[in-house]
Amino acid sequence: MIRASFGKTAAGRLLIGAGALAVLMPAIAGCEAGNNAPTLEFHPASAGSQTVLNGIKITNVFVLGAPSGSTTPAGESASLFLSLYNGNSSGDTLVSATAAGAHSVTLNGGSVPLPSYTAVNLTGPQPSAVLNSLSKPLTAGVYIPVTLDFEHAGTVTLQVPVEPQSYYWATYSPPASPSATGASTSPTSTATASPSPTAS
Repeated sequence: MIRASFGKTAAGRLLIGAGALAVLMPAIAGCEAGNNAPTLEFHPASAGSQTVLNGIKITNVFVLGAPSGSTTPAGESASLFLSLYNGNSSGDTLVSATAAGAHSVTLNGGSVPLPSYTAVNLTGPQPSAVLNSLSKPLTAGVYIPVTLDFEHAGTVTLQVPVEPQSYYWATYSPPASPSATGASTSPTSTATASPSPTAS
């Protein structure tokens, strides 16, 4: 009799627990639903192209275009953003970059040192790399080939997306106007600041 009573009590508790779970499941499953759900907000996809080249991890590579609905005209410049991580036991250097449809690509400091086991972020919001003198208008949503040349790791070409200066990238900056800064857009021009390495 005692055992039967205990069995009924345990079964009752199990039924109450299952019922509570059945009631809570829709609420748990719907936690991302509703008028203010994060899924209704703009979220960038993986924020650009990525690859690994001989121990150099290259991520979040994208070109900043004009705001949504606008086009960057031919002859203007565009910002290039990317992250680099040198996973090798010896240092390397990003020597240069080129991009289809750009006269040249300027890297701050002329080249970018990559110490071993260190991340170097050229991620903005101010550009550390600039595509100079575009040969044709640049519209968000297209992809352009960008080639990165490393001293030791070699050369790689990525298809890089052009993102609008809107939503997540609204605070990112286009390149400074050459006439405003007095800087040249020749392939040999460099800026004075250099990227600061950060530990990964």
